[in-house]
Amino acid sequence: MAAVISDSPPNPSCKIMTFRPSMEEFREFNKYLAYMESQGAHRAGVAKVIPPKEWKPRRHYNDIEDLVIPAPIQQMVTGQSGLFTQYNIQKKPMTVKEFRQLANSDKYCTPRYIDYEDLERKYWKNLTFVAPIYGADINGSIYDEVCMSYLKRY
Repeated sequence: MAAVISDSPPNPSCKIMTFRPSMEEFREFNKYLAYMESQGAHRAGVAKVIPPKEWKPRRHYNDIEDLVIPAPIQQMVTGQSGLFTQYNIQKKPMTVKEFRQLANSDKYCTPRYIDYEDLERKYWKNLTFVAPIYGADINGSIYDEVCMSYLKRY
């Protein structure tokens, strides 16, 4: 994780960068963020961080079924020929169990796809037909407390 020293700014094209920290680096995420910025990751406004294989967000998920998503958002998209409008509709509260059932239903489950490009094409093609629903702005987390100790520092 050595920083590169150069006269030109890092990541001049502002491309989205991908990082794969080790478990040790992941534990000291503030330091790793500084490293990412030294590589120019901040210039794109977003970066992809792939956690180490041994990191797990939760030990199990059996204890979150009753967690309430207070205001699920449904994204309504209308338009055609490259000109689209999106507005959000706040839905009634639902539990994680209800959300999981909805996500796994025929209407919302991930369609069959050949590769990620095929999946992305299907997403954009169907966006105006099936309005995505997501749980936004939720207080709390589905991560274990051990995992949260990483995230609380940022």
